[in-house]
Amino acid sequence: MYKWLLCWRYLRTRYLALACIVSVMLGVATLIVVNSVMEGFATKLRQRLRGIQADILVEARSHDGFPGVEEKIARVQQLLGDRIVAVTPVIETFAMLQFRYQHVGEVITRPVRLIGIDTSSHAQTSDFARHLLNPYFQSNPEECFRLLGAARERYERLRDWIADDTESQSYQAPSGLPPPEPPAATEASSPFTAVLGYGIATYRNPQARATDQHKDVFLLVPGDSVQLTMVTRSDLPGHDGTQGYPRPVTASFVISDLFRCEMSEYDASLVFVDIRDVQRLRAMPNRATSLHIRLRDYDGDARQAVELLRQHFHPALYAVQTWEDKQGPLLAAISIERGILNILLFLIIAVAGFGILAIFFMIVVEKTRDIGILKALGASSRGVMGIFLSYGLALGLVGAGLGTVLGVAITVYINELEQWLARWTGQEVFPRDVYYFDRIPTDLQMHSVLLVNLGALAIAVGASVFPALRAAALQPVRALRYE
Repeated sequence: MYKWLLCWRYLRTRYLALACIVSVMLGVATLIVVNSVMEGFATKLRQRLRGIQADILVEARSHDGFPGVEEKIARVQQLLGDRIVAVTPVIETFAMLQFRYQHVGEVITRPVRLIGIDTSSHAQTSDFARHLLNPYFQSNPEECFRLLGAARERYERLRDWIADDTESQSYQAPSGLPPPEPPAATEASSPFTAVLGYGIATYRNPQARATDQHKDVFLLVPGDSVQLTMVTRSDLPGHDGTQGYPRPVTASFVISDLFRCEMSEYDASLVFVDIRDVQRLRAMPNRATSLHIRLRDYDGDARQAVELLRQHFHPALYAVQTWEDKQGPLLAAISIERGILNILLFLIIAVAGFGILAIFFMIVVEKTRDIGILKALGASSRGVMGIFLSYGLALGLVGAGLGTVLGVAITVYINELEQWLARWTGQEVFPRDVYYFDRIPTDLQMHSVLLVNLGALAIAVGASVFPALRAAALQPVRALRYE
């Protein structure tokens, strides 16, 4: 009992101990906040990556894809049986997108990734529908390439506007939006349509503040037209019958909706079109560049399914991998960064440990006579050692407890704190144009908080071991003679 009484007295009277408590508190709070934010980013990133891609991808190594799509799908269904939910063909290629922005009178050209999808099955293999802006298309993704409502009206108005010179002089875009290049004369009743990435159709207003509700400026909206240029298959014969070569082909597409997954890399590069339109334009009938497969039990069946598919799809022609294999470098980089950051941040607590070590040595020197008196009154060496170890444990418990409360509070209210800092400093602390996240993602893991606390306690107790051993080794007679 006397051990804890002495520890409590030293804890209240030794103000140097307050510095150690604050160091431990700040170290624990920092680790909890950083781990929660990084775990939140990693979780959201994994959800976005998995939502965009299917569980397993069978990709052709050739840009021309592979023939016999229906036969390939039937083979996959035969091999995997009831383990799959859906299989869908996909054509992925690079393209150049072009449109005229009337506000500045310039033609904007940018490279994009063109994704040809089968609307009847693609939504079953990914979270494509969840990222569409139109609520109707979210529940009816098979119709996402139809021009509905305001998009149809805008398309027809632009088409009539280009046909009537008089009207074209007085036309004003609705809601102040600029009229882009009107659609080319494909089939007026059913033009080529596309779902555009949100980052392609918008840009972040550089003068927008973090508290502003609308931060994005629209360059394009559903109903507007864009030009897409892609290349045909490379094995098509030339006009003179010589060796085949790819040829550029350009077509006008009308935007039916926007796609927003809150990852700038995808929102600013992806354009989705109907796979039949791509097959027609690129001269790829019944061909695709990949098959996307969704499993019923990804964790249990993924590895076995990949190995089975690799036996039936020649590795020189096809790459069979899970979405984690495809995104392996990115996921591994996040894991390594988090591990290194945890090690560096633990040095903050290690600094507090050295402070505890220094303070305890001072106490041993200052209280040498008192230690001798305790030993003369019957205190054992183990009891004296227990005083200092208990003192270190008490410092660790108080610091870790306060740090946990502070860290959890900051994690829970981090977005409110970020908005307050943005208003106070006038600068956006969390730039949303990187990920297009509206809020800082956090994921508070209790086992991570527990590990941080255990690490802090271990450092606090470990720093007090050497001074405790020195105090326990003092001889009562020598200690009483100490001045």
